[in-house]
Amino acid sequence: MKNPAVRTRFAPSPTGFIHLGNIRSALYPWAYARANGGTFILRIEDTDLERSTQAAVDVILESMRWLGMDPDEGPYYQMQRMDRYKEVLAQLLAEGHAYPCYMSQAELEALRERQMAAKEKPRYDGTWRPEPGKTLPPVPEGVRPVLRFKNPKDGVVAWDDKVKGRIEIRNEELDDLVIARADGTPTYNFCVVVDDMDMRITHVIRGDDHVNNTPRQINIFRALGHEPPIYAHLPTVLNEHGEKMSKRHGAKAVTQYRDEGFLPDAMINYLARLGWSHGDDEIFTREQFLQWFDLEHLGRSAAQFDEAKLRWVNAQHMKMTEDAKLAPLVAEQLARMGIAADDRLSAICGLFKDRCDTTVALAQWARPYYAEVHPSEADRAQYLTDAVRPALAALAERLANCDWTKEGIAAAIKAVLAEHQLKMPQLAMPVRVLVMGTPQTPSIDAVLALFDREKILERLENA
Repeated sequence: MKNPAVRTRFAPSPTGFIHLGNIRSALYPWAYARANGGTFILRIEDTDLERSTQAAVDVILESMRWLGMDPDEGPYYQMQRMDRYKEVLAQLLAEGHAYPCYMSQAELEALRERQMAAKEKPRYDGTWRPEPGKTLPPVPEGVRPVLRFKNPKDGVVAWDDKVKGRIEIRNEELDDLVIARADGTPTYNFCVVVDDMDMRITHVIRGDDHVNNTPRQINIFRALGHEPPIYAHLPTVLNEHGEKMSKRHGAKAVTQYRDEGFLPDAMINYLARLGWSHGDDEIFTREQFLQWFDLEHLGRSAAQFDEAKLRWVNAQHMKMTEDAKLAPLVAEQLARMGIAADDRLSAICGLFKDRCDTTVALAQWARPYYAEVHPSEADRAQYLTDAVRPALAALAERLANCDWTKEGIAAAIKAVLAEHQLKMPQLAMPVRVLVMGTPQTPSIDAVLALFDREKILERLENA
């Protein structure tokens, strides 16, 4: 059932290029909003000032635009919301849900070492947590405190995760989280809650590396008088070696797939299947995906990226794509080779697309129509024999005078085969080598018909 109140978000950190593992975390919240007539929000979590860059923001926006995953709201930037965070920090302090902590970094590290030596879980021990009847240590001079969230001590924090099922964490397992650093800047887990609250996010669909943050965030939501959103934590995307997909482990930027000739709809199809399924359907359109998508069929186990499978999916989408839509994409690839296409390109795409898995491969097939070909010496030696040269000369003569249509060219070839008592491959393969630079192509009459007659005659002279 459609629910226009659905509000989802993608909240990347702009600290490097965006790869397929990241963009899959955007795909599902985008699809869920679209499937329900809801709102998809883009939020840039740019509080890591040392590592965040505008260039990384631009790549996020460019990648999403290429995939047709434009947000309905945003991008919102956390750095532009500092006044709001400080307002909520003051509210938590005033209501007794937060407190200043003067424990120095050195003291914290010494505490951790003692705990680890005693085989205890390293955690803040609540030295500065105000409690009824407790006397706090004297405030040290010249020390700026951090602010800590006063986590409940008893009970459990629980949620029904749409992927992982029921998750329960005992509050005593959680220490009092730092929600503002000594310089006053708020921390990640705090900012996320304020953002999700203010932006009225109903469903948080994100990677399962955030599961440990979730109980802390739920407790902050409740301290602020808000019920948390519904959570769905997605399993990791692994690379082809079974490692978590990351920049360090050789993941490519999303925009590189565009440059390598993949289609946006094929990428959506492939990424959708990396963690979600609709029966046994492997190939589907963007429209079908958005019609079918739900949270119930998200997978529970890690998905592994497979470039061969991606290429197969892309090849299926190329076959499904209208020639006129492929032509501008192939023209872009040709332009990178310094080649300007013309109005024949749509028909060229129609002739060759079934043998291609990317628009780069299709551009390579189109290239001989616009640039010189240089057959290999091996192909020349194998196919351009003295025995076939008279037939090639006869074909050139007939092609100079025939109707320049597929049918006219087919009739000229048929006549030469009969005259010289040859089978089709004996003539067609040498013609292909001269005209296209390779012995394997679609039907030779269809290939020749898209060339200018003069170009064919010129190339046949090179026999």
